Amino acid sequence: MVTSAAPSVFVHPQGLCESESVVAGTRIWAFAHILPGARVGCDCNLCDGVFVEGEVVIGDRVTVKCGVQLWDGVTLEDDVFVGPNATFTNDQFPRSGIHPEHYARTVVRHGASIGANATILPGLVIGANAMVGAGAVVTRDVPTNAIVVGNPARVHGYASTTVVKTGPIATIAPVKPLLPRTGATGARLLELTSATDMRGSLVAGEVAAELPFVPARFFVVYDVPSMEVRGEHAHRLCEQVLVCLSGSVKAIADVGGVRSEFKLDRPDIGLYMPSMTWGTQYRYTDNAVLLVLASLPYQADDYIRDYDQYLSELAVLRASGPDGVLAAGLRPTS
Repeated sequence: MVTSAAPSVFVHPQGLCESESVVAGTRIWAFAHILPGARVGCDCNLCDGVFVEGEVVIGDRVTVKCGVQLWDGVTLEDDVFVGPNATFTNDQFPRSGIHPEHYARTVVRHGASIGANATILPGLVIGANAMVGAGAVVTRDVPTNAIVVGNPARVHGYASTTVVKTGPIATIAPVKPLLPRTGATGARLLELTSATDMRGSLVAGEVAAELPFVPARFFVVYDVPSMEVRGEHAHRLCEQVLVCLSGSVKAIADVGGVRSEFKLDRPDIGLYMPSMTWGTQYRYTDNAVLLVLASLPYQADDYIRDYDQYLSELAVLRASGPDGVLAAGLRPTS
C-alpha cells in the first residue's frame, strides 16, 4: 500500500491513495485507486474497486459503490450517490492512443443519485437531487429533481413530489371560484364552466370573474415530443394559468423544494401558477395542446432559469416578511 492521504483518512491495506487532497473522515476500501491530484472531500465512502483519475473532484459525504471509474473531467458535488458499476465517460469519440486537448466535463450536482449500471455520456449535467434509474443510458442533461429511466433516459417523474388528482366534474358545471391551494406550493386548480350535448362540448369563462388576473398575453404549446421537458423556470412577477385543450401533460408546481404534480387532461380544468413558482411541464401526449394565459407581457428579466438562483431569491423574499411573501402569491410559512 502507498498512501499520501492524511492520517485521519482510512485507506484499506489493499487500497492505493496517491492524492494528498483527501479530507478527514473519508474511507477508501480494498482495490480502490486514487491518482495524484484527485480532490476528495470529507466523510466520503469509496468502495472496493473504485478508480479515480487525477482531475476528478469529489465533494463531501459522497458514496461511490464498487466497480465505478471516475475519469478526468468528472465532478461529483456534495451528497452524491453513485451505484455499483455505474459508468462515466469523458470522450465522445475515443480512439486508442489519441487524446482530446480537453476532456468533456461531467457534473453531478449535489444530492443526486446514479443507479447501478447506469451509463453517463460525456459533458452532461445531472441536476441537483435528480435520480438516474438503474441501467439508464443518459444522453442529455438531467433536470433538477428529475427521475430518469430507460435507454435513452427520459423523465419519468420528479423526486419528492405530491401527485394531485382531479375528481370527476359534472357535464354541466356551475362557475366555481378558485379551489383551495394544494399542499404548500400555492398552486390552485380552477374548474371552468363546461357544457356537453349532442352537438359537442363547450368550455367558457368570464375573465374578470373566473381568473385570478386579467391576461396580458397568451401562448400555445403544441407538437412537443413526449421525451421533452418544458418550463423549468420561475417568474418573479408574472402569474399564469395553464389549460390543456387537447391530450394531456403533467405539470409540476414547486415552491422552495415543495412540489406538487398535476395531470392536465381536460379543457375544463386550469392550473393557476403564482409568481415565484418554479414550473415544469413534461410527458406531453402526441396530441397535447397547452394554452398558457399570462398576467404580464413578455419580459426577459422576469424569468429565473437557474434553480439554485430561484431558491436563493425565494429565501430573500421570505426573509423580507409577510408583505414580500404575499406579493409573490405565496403562503406565509409558520
